[in-house]
Amino acid sequence: MVAARPGRLFRPPPSGPSALEPGGAAHHDGVVSQVLAYVGASVVALWGVAHALPTGRVVAGFADTSADNRLVVAQEWVAEAVTMWFVAALVIGVTVIGRPNETADWVYRASAVLLVVLGALTAATGARTPVVFFKICPVVMVVCAGLLLGASWA
Repeated sequence: MVAARPGRLFRPPPSGPSALEPGGAAHHDGVVSQVLAYVGASVVALWGVAHALPTGRVVAGFADTSADNRLVVAQEWVAEAVTMWFVAALVIGVTVIGRPNETADWVYRASAVLLVVLGALTAATGARTPVVFFKICPVVMVVCAGLLLGASWA
């Protein structure tokens, strides 16, 4: 019986060098994982920018509400953008520090879970409106989560 390698959950033990193992054709010191992580983080960061830019117009759309409520709307829009930027910065940070490592894998997985939760929240709320931006958001979050999960197992 062969035991699984420590720190690599859900991956069967290798029987020889696979494409993702040291000595395998596509390993190249975790380059596949790095590319997936950088692409996922970049899309999340850009989506955060796309989320922050229309904040003023969104708040202006609530002109018939109180000033306090408009401040709360602005806070929530900016907070979601900052959350996306933080996820992107964290993923890029652990990737730059050094791949492959178990800490980076778990950061990728936790970030993926957060993105899925944000996407589900948007799907249950904003995506039910006619605004296309809200309808696209859950798809973007799930795709980026998939990239990060792929990075954690590549």
